[in-house]
Amino acid sequence: MQRFAFVLFVLCSIFAFNASAAPLLKPYNPSADAKAEIQAAMTAAQADHKPVLIFFGANWCPDCRALAKSLSGGKNAALMHQHFNIVKVDVGNFNRNLDVAERYGDPIKKGIPAAVIVSPAGKLLYATQAGELANARTMSNAGVYAFFEQTLKKIDATR
Repeated sequence: MQRFAFVLFVLCSIFAFNASAAPLLKPYNPSADAKAEIQAAMTAAQADHKPVLIFFGANWCPDCRALAKSLSGGKNAALMHQHFNIVKVDVGNFNRNLDVAERYGDPIKKGIPAAVIVSPAGKLLYATQAGELANARTMSNAGVYAFFEQTLKKIDATR
């Protein structure tokens, strides 16, 4: 009887733990038409005069999910909304939308997540080239904010 009670307790604990686990964030849509989404964002950019920020990543990538989570709330979300039209491009297992990444200087060659910023006129303003965001899961929300704030300053200095 004690063995049965112990097994029942273990099974209930496992089910309770799994039920309380947060669902996995999946910020990248593998079915999305990346080119069409970028074109729509470029059209919006011409209307609102905000550049397009394109993130390249994949749902299997913990750094991609961590960056998406960091940018989805608080100060970081406000910064993104205020300054950018955002598109997320799924690269799968480095077998999807590679032509799109190559169009912007292949920012994914040193890791994902990767990002490019394009002016409303279509000019490449910034691209990660050295895996700058590939350690996003170790970056704090403040660190992510500082990265994009510095990037905005660099872009503004070149205009």
